[in-house]
Amino acid sequence: MTEITPLRIGTRGSPLALAQAYEVQARLAVAHPDLARPGAIEIVVIKTTGDVVLDRTLAAIGGKGLFTKEIDEAQLEGRVDIAVHSMKDVPTVLPDGIDLPCILEREDTRDAFVCLKASRLADLPAGAVIGTASLRRGAQILYRHPHLRVEPLRGNVQTRMRKLEEGVVDATLLAMAGLRRLKLADRVTSALETEDMLPAVAQGAIGVTCRAGDAAAHRWLAPLDHADSHLRVLAERAFLTVLDGSCRTPIGGLAELAGDQVTFRGLVIRPDGSQAHELRLTGQRSDAEAIGRTAGEQLLDRCGPDFFDFKAEQGR
Repeated sequence: MTEITPLRIGTRGSPLALAQAYEVQARLAVAHPDLARPGAIEIVVIKTTGDVVLDRTLAAIGGKGLFTKEIDEAQLEGRVDIAVHSMKDVPTVLPDGIDLPCILEREDTRDAFVCLKASRLADLPAGAVIGTASLRRGAQILYRHPHLRVEPLRGNVQTRMRKLEEGVVDATLLAMAGLRRLKLADRVTSALETEDMLPAVAQGAIGVTCRAGDAAAHRWLAPLDHADSHLRVLAERAFLTVLDGSCRTPIGGLAELAGDQVTFRGLVIRPDGSQAHELRLTGQRSDAEAIGRTAGEQLLDRCGPDFFDFKAEQGR
């Protein structure tokens, strides 16, 4: 970076994506005084396929990568230097030439129940409609509360909040981390504990990517990386990689650290909530990534060859 060339941060344009980009900008300015001066950092908004196509579920239009593809291309073409992502949106296999050297300290991993009619998910009456674009959330709702209905609900946080207020749905689920970052935690009716709603892999984590050969960008990002959060995300993404997870596959995974121990919980569930397989593994934190991988392999064995047939059905 020179005096006339700012460090360019690529991001989606949603309020949450921008809040995350500005958080990274602020942390960079604290870590590097040169980046605190006016004009040293530029936020570049990039529209992604996931932002444009809002009339279909993510599963119907291709799954993961829909919120990152265009931003990755901008990085590789040199239009931006680094990019800020919600890690749960990032495919487990990065494009050639893109590195992920930085995970910020992770926020709350839980899902939030947002409703104007009941204080808890379990209190909703039979037939109540939960709006969500997440197969993982919808499948777990149907598994634990089969008397409820799940309907697709796309759009950013503000759009989904508005549809809730308009009565399009009776309730919705959103990530606690996102609501906190948007200063909307007061809209949460109740938080769903992870024992009742296992979060998406890497939920609550912000990742920052850069070009593989960009030594300056790696140097800027190094002080922002949070080792424990990074380790947890690596374990969860290893789990997801084994299961070939995408937005077409309802999967939950969570790694938690306590001292030198890691506990990993994983879940695979059919979209209609008719069948689920869960497990819990504990081991040394130094083996966290391997434990995530082992959890994926064990769940594959438990599921059997026919469990994922629904993916082919959804693809038709």
